[in-house]
Amino acid sequence: MTHDPQTHNGPGGPPNPEDWSAIAKNPKFVEIHRRKTYFLFGWWVFSTIYYFLLPIGAGATPGLFSVKVIGNINFGYLFALSQFFVSWGIAMYYASWANRVSDRLTGELLEELRLR
Repeated sequence: MTHDPQTHNGPGGPPNPEDWSAIAKNPKFVEIHRRKTYFLFGWWVFSTIYYFLLPIGAGATPGLFSVKVIGNINFGYLFALSQFFVSWGIAMYYASWANRVSDRLTGELLEELRLR
């Protein structure tokens, strides 16, 4: 049996272009896309501001960023290191959100469209 990419091969098969158009207009897909865009845009804004706080803060308040906290480790080093932990935290939060919200809604959409 050969695979024709222009046809839908039943449940689990790849959709054809007409199917994609119908999926894009489906209210559940629109809701998934809206919620994911809103969620990701908010975190993008937060992470961008947090990222630029390091160079802006170090330039604008060098006294704060040079305050020694533990031995020779100053606030600037700790703030820079915190960016790794904040990034990991955002990634874990996104994975949790996707498992709870996005994956559930996508599963409902797939069931509705019978593409599983």
